Amino acid sequence: MSGAHDQRVLVFAPIGRDGPASVELFRGSSLEAINCRDLAELVTEMVNGVGTVFVAEEALFGKDTGPLAQWIESQPPWSDLPFVVLTSHRDQPAVVAWRRSIVSLLRNVSLLERPVQPMTLTSAVQSALRARRRQYEIRTLLAAREQIAQELEKLVAERTRALAETNEQLRLEMEERARVEETLRQAQKIEAIGQLTGGVAHDFNNLLMVISGGLDMLDRQTDPNRRRRLMDGMIQAAQRGASLTRQLLAFSRRQTLRPEPVDVAMQIGGMRELLDRSLRGDVHVEFDFPDQLWPVEVDPGELELVILNLAVNARDAMPNGGTIVVRGENLPDVSEEEISGDYVRLSVVDTGVGMPPEILSRVFEPFFTTKEIGKGSGLGLAQVHGFATQSRGTVRIKSQLGQGTAIELYLPRSEDIPSKHRHLIDFNKARPKKNDQGQVLLVEDDEEVAALVGEMLAQLGYGVTRAASAAAALGALADGRPVDVIFSDIMMPGGMNGVELAREIKRRRSDIPVLLTSGYAEASVHEAQNAGIQILPKPYQLEELAAALSAARSGLRLDAAAKRSNSC
Repeated sequence: MSGAHDQRVLVFAPIGRDGPASVELFRGSSLEAINCRDLAELVTEMVNGVGTVFVAEEALFGKDTGPLAQWIESQPPWSDLPFVVLTSHRDQPAVVAWRRSIVSLLRNVSLLERPVQPMTLTSAVQSALRARRRQYEIRTLLAAREQIAQELEKLVAERTRALAETNEQLRLEMEERARVEETLRQAQKIEAIGQLTGGVAHDFNNLLMVISGGLDMLDRQTDPNRRRRLMDGMIQAAQRGASLTRQLLAFSRRQTLRPEPVDVAMQIGGMRELLDRSLRGDVHVEFDFPDQLWPVEVDPGELELVILNLAVNARDAMPNGGTIVVRGENLPDVSEEEISGDYVRLSVVDTGVGMPPEILSRVFEPFFTTKEIGKGSGLGLAQVHGFATQSRGTVRIKSQLGQGTAIELYLPRSEDIPSKHRHLIDFNKARPKKNDQGQVLLVEDDEEVAALVGEMLAQLGYGVTRAASAAAALGALADGRPVDVIFSDIMMPGGMNGVELAREIKRRRSDIPVLLTSGYAEASVHEAQNAGIQILPKPYQLEELAAALSAARSGLRLDAAAKRSNSC
């Protein structure tokens, strides 16, 4: 088909003067018109190129329209050639039926009835040509798309070859990376063990401090009550050591649990005194248990340790105080991927600082902790997760920065009646008496260590004021209490460690000497030495404490203690 012929008007009106007259009319309107004398010539010209066809209906009477129908049926998808048909007044049924067949044959038809005005005929033909031009535009777009598709296929073929080469290179690089990653995993294992042992070493040194110091104090005590408190403290320290071991086993899901039906409200509600002693005075605990809370099938002792663990975490997340809510809820017919059936949701909700998403996504990872070095092994929440999983439940966490955190334990319902016996965890507090050696402000967040050191200080003749954090210690100084020496742990909650506390005290009260101690002092020993602050490493005995306090008060330095601190 010739592009030059695309806008031609083919006229097929062989009877009378209609054909030549129509050609002259169209040419007068600047249209290219061709007069076709028979149907064969019409079809030939259509093959050469056509914009529209003007045909008188009588020209098709009795003619073999097969070639015309074949051309119309063979049009490409973009083409629908417009026909303008001039009809007569004849309306006999046979003529009307034949006319309908012609309209069906030609498909895209405009009918004009004689007589027709020249302007009307010209306008109809021009309208048909405009419609045809739009079809040619579509043809051009389709051709362009086809060309682009072919170019794209070629590009894809070239890109596929390039990708095959690149993939081969990547395969070689991945093999090399696998070798490097294996080496890195070994290094990370060593680092993880180091991180774990750092936290565990601090915890065990605190326990050893209670036990070794308590044994040393037993021979110096004649008061049965004080000897009993020392014995209780050492027993509890041993229990805490066993608890730490259970944490490690729970993390690895290797501990032996003894599940039984447990009344959650009674078991957890009975921890009020323990929680109050384990938390700071500015942290309040509320229980929210419905009257008909279902019993659960868990190890009661491990459940209490988990709640205590979560409460201490919540306390650390609220440096300025706040409220912890322990809530129980019945969840019937739970149907989820991890759990299915009746469950009790036990939540520990705080009003603390919350966690950003990047921390939230890692809280259950073993050895991961945001606490200061030596303040935790990173196994607390991993232990909670292990306990929940071993108990056929699960644990979830919700947290937003500035809006607090909720840890949710999902524990399976028990159909049995729980026992009225409650597993107990008890901690006794030593209450040292004031004596004539002076007043010591003891800054220690660990309850058992604080109780033992209080006894030791009392044995040395000191009166003791206890503070559980640096902020509390500064508050005690601000109250104007008499203080002759400050004895503080280095690692403490609340954002300020012992070295920073000592610097702040020197700024406020340069007349008060400061002695520091830690079970894991390596991270701060150089900082303390540079600041001229003495460190007494844990565990220590009574004579070492007495010598360190005396040296601190006299402004001297214990070289032996410094050497031990360096080797800690």
